[in-house]
Amino acid sequence: MKINLENIFEFVPKKQVYALREELNRNQQLLHEKTGKGNDFLGWLNLPSSITESDLSEIESVANDLRSKSDVVVVVGIGGSYLGAKAVIEALNHSFASMIPHSGNPTVVFAGQNISEDYHSELLQVLDKVRYSIVVISKSGTTTEPALGFRLLRNHLEAKVGKAEAASRIVAITDESKGALRKLADQEGYRTFVIPDDVGGRYSVLTPVGLLPVAIAGFSIRELVKGAADAEQQTSPSVKFEENPACLYAAARNALYEKKKLVEIMVNYNPKLHFLAEWWKQLYGESEGKEQKGIFPASVDLTSDLHSLGQYIQEGERMIFETVLTIAEPETRLNIPNDPENLDQLNFISGKRLSEVNRMAELGTILAHIDGGVPNIVIEIPRLNAYWVGYLMYFFEKACALSGYTLGVNPFDQPGVEAYKKNMFALLGKPGFEAQGEQLRKRLE
Repeated sequence: MKINLENIFEFVPKKQVYALREELNRNQQLLHEKTGKGNDFLGWLNLPSSITESDLSEIESVANDLRSKSDVVVVVGIGGSYLGAKAVIEALNHSFASMIPHSGNPTVVFAGQNISEDYHSELLQVLDKVRYSIVVISKSGTTTEPALGFRLLRNHLEAKVGKAEAASRIVAITDESKGALRKLADQEGYRTFVIPDDVGGRYSVLTPVGLLPVAIAGFSIRELVKGAADAEQQTSPSVKFEENPACLYAAARNALYEKKKLVEIMVNYNPKLHFLAEWWKQLYGESEGKEQKGIFPASVDLTSDLHSLGQYIQEGERMIFETVLTIAEPETRLNIPNDPENLDQLNFISGKRLSEVNRMAELGTILAHIDGGVPNIVIEIPRLNAYWVGYLMYFFEKACALSGYTLGVNPFDQPGVEAYKKNMFALLGKPGFEAQGEQLRKRLE
């Protein structure tokens, strides 16, 4: 993986970025000595190198069993309990997988990440006609969105195949010993995997939370973990600042933030990376957005969004910078044919690969945006495969932790998320929230 900061130095001097060297080194020490804020949630830090052969084999075994008895596997979860797996699967999957018959892999779909009546009704209509299994992910088992989704799905599956058979098709990923889902799993005999106590949801993609759905979808979790393990090594405190991509990215972001660049746009030129950006937005938004601080994370899919948001990026408020995620070499080859009539006036690129045109669009856009006052960080991976997706995800996790410490916040909590939950419970009439509910309803009158 390569990180290129050259396109930010006319906006923030290189010496200002590198002036953060000592602070980033201190933050590395805080992380690895577990003496900084949120140090009870650092289980992800050495996770890739600690995953054993036994761990991987157990996940693969359960995945293969569900694959053998399912046309569809529904993964129930919200936030980090679904975005990581979704990001990996979408990045590695065929763009039109649902249109390829007899691929050999079950279709992985998601539920409990919203409370849409239409979404879940339509899902159940589809599940009426297929063999399916459920992977439910929740540490407590009481988070509203996944708990509702699982209640609907469990009821449907038990009615469809019977209680005993349903139990063999449900896998719970939850707390080791406590919580509503753990109690239900033990009671019903569901197979289970543990969410480690010291790994928060948005850092959990390399636990069974992410690995089991990825394995079910038919992708190599071994390569995913290998890439992450290499990223762990190459972003460790033993790697000096100038060669450490996580330190450089964290320093660049914070230096730009000091220059009032308040919005970071994650840019991709491959639609398969759309959900990787969605995962990245949760990781950085939930980790840094607190105490009235933090860079707002946004994303665009280019070149498509150049025809919608491109105007704003080029000439709107100068509060933004871009991080361009690019892939050096595509997995396929497609050349542009010649047209004798040349009505579209594109014969000047006849014979070129489509990826070459995409690359020139990328480079041209970067230059245009720099000229328009938008700094650009460029992160490049050689190929879009399981290894490099795993590498990227660990790199972003490590950089996020370092960046959060540099910002001065706890990057491992999310106190603000609880506010909407309390209001929702009060408005729904949950016992114990009666007084608050009355106050809120008066405000809504």
